[in-house]
Amino acid sequence: MKHNIFSGMATAMVTPMTPHGMDYDTLARFIEFQIEQGINALVAVGTTGESATLSPEERKAIIAFTVKQVNGRVPVIAGTGTNNTQHVLEFTKSACGDGADAVLVVTPYYNKATQKGLIAHYTAVADASEKPVIMYSVPSRTGCTLLPDTVAELSHHPMIAALKDANGNMDMTVETISKCGDRLDIYSGEDSLTVPMLAMGGKGCISVLSNVVPKKAVEMCNKAFAGDFAGAAKLQCEMLPLIRCLFSEVNPIPAKAAVAAMGFGEEYLRMPLSYLEDGHRATLLAEMKKLGVL
Repeated sequence: MKHNIFSGMATAMVTPMTPHGMDYDTLARFIEFQIEQGINALVAVGTTGESATLSPEERKAIIAFTVKQVNGRVPVIAGTGTNNTQHVLEFTKSACGDGADAVLVVTPYYNKATQKGLIAHYTAVADASEKPVIMYSVPSRTGCTLLPDTVAELSHHPMIAALKDANGNMDMTVETISKCGDRLDIYSGEDSLTVPMLAMGGKGCISVLSNVVPKKAVEMCNKAFAGDFAGAAKLQCEMLPLIRCLFSEVNPIPAKAAVAAMGFGEEYLRMPLSYLEDGHRATLLAEMKKLGVL
């Protein structure tokens, strides 16, 4: 079995920013909050971090800053995926050089790829990477799915260590797990399905939810790892209304509103993302109050 990057909860962090650029002071405070709350790993510039509207220089700078701020206390996973393989190679090499512990590579979006193309894409990235690669399948956003046979073939590559599975299809997830065995770690990419995936042998979750309730999200995983699936399921159900609020509009619109309400920077989003609708905001803040976040 390959090296396990992390077990438990990894926060796919929002990127604090202002109209003038990145807000590194807030990012540093947010990283410290996450670590103090017991988070198991941190993801810099994933989808939740608005990677699509960051410049290449901003992406690289945020990853380097996160690695330096974390200073080895938890693994740092760098989002290096785009729909251009050459750009992914460049971002991956940069992230590895800056000390990231792993890279998270989403399937190519819009131009997409055949399954043969996905094998070529991920093989090229893994061949170039000095750190473990986490594949990321989220067809609702990319229009591109990593099928179980494709994942199984890629799982033989020594640098491809894991899959972030946000297919939302448990049948496909179970098939993937059955075909990969212990060659590949599986992480939930759907906060609402974390406990079911842990029950199938998943290693944790790369989470939007844990931006807001990292301690409770970690506790849910810990209960499952200890065999207390009833306790984990209870927490999953308790947090489900908040999860639904966090996905009431396109991620990271609600997450950005939530962390701003918690005191972490401005609720600033780059276009084409817009601000959270008033009705969704009221429901989100009410649920955060119910859970003791505000």
